[in-house]
Amino acid sequence: MRLATLKTGAPDGRLIVVSPDATHYAEAPVPTLQAALERWTDVADTLAATSEFPHPLDVRALAAPLPRAWQWLDGSVYPSHGALMDKALGIEPFKPDWPPMYQGVSDTFYAPHADVPMADPELGIDFEGEFGIITDAVPMGTGIADARKHIKLIVQINDWSLRKLAGPEMKSGFGWIQAKPPCGMAPFAVTPDELGEQWQDCQVAAHLRVHWNGAQFGNAWGAAMAYGFDALVAHAARTRNLVAGTVIGSGTVSNENYREVGSSCIAERRGIEVVDTGAAKTGFMQYGDTVRMEAHLADGRTPFGALEQTVVKP
Repeated sequence: MRLATLKTGAPDGRLIVVSPDATHYAEAPVPTLQAALERWTDVADTLAATSEFPHPLDVRALAAPLPRAWQWLDGSVYPSHGALMDKALGIEPFKPDWPPMYQGVSDTFYAPHADVPMADPELGIDFEGEFGIITDAVPMGTGIADARKHIKLIVQINDWSLRKLAGPEMKSGFGWIQAKPPCGMAPFAVTPDELGEQWQDCQVAAHLRVHWNGAQFGNAWGAAMAYGFDALVAHAARTRNLVAGTVIGSGTVSNENYREVGSSCIAERRGIEVVDTGAAKTGFMQYGDTVRMEAHLADGRTPFGALEQTVVKP
């Protein structure tokens, strides 16, 4: 099942069910995705049973599947990305025995084809391609074994970053504020069964193809996480309840063979350049630059649709 949200002028838009070929849609029996998540047990079967899709779909009319959320938590569970970022930012590595995670801004998720305002290109504008999940209500203390059943939807995310602010904020010992603007989200949120066998160990076994200004930048494999999303849910819920509609990200999709598959963010490529030559040479994004991200399954399907966003002046 694929779900999406139509822009209506209201903050949370209108929930729709998307046809298997992503060309048509039907209006959902609940008004918003947040409302559906809060009543998932009652409405999921009805949503999944939708078989007629009378309305043609224009993906540019879509908001993010969840335009705003009660909570956005982002992990960093691809080991190669963490190692390269330590080098790029000049940070002493810290290797905890739990999945690293921070809490970011959740009141806005940019639409999949939105122009994204950035304060200043001198701050190091960067994209970060990743996967994420959306939960129903998760009780405090939920363990890994039970966390899987709370993963209701899977999404694809662009976690925008301002790199020249990230290092100083990390070194302060507190979380990111200025370095992390709102994220973007690809048009479709899918249930795990939509991925079939490519939902492996609570990981997305798909290639995340990233293009920057039309040129391919990366094509990393998603199922290389040190922790699956079940472990991320359990980590987040250790000391608190998670409300329905909590979004949890994987962190930047990255592979150990990054020289072959490329990267899902500019900072990682700069880290590779530091390793190879002693200095980073690739610049960050400028106004007018566009990034496109699209996950591809083995059979060629693109379950989340394409996320294509352009950086603009505020």
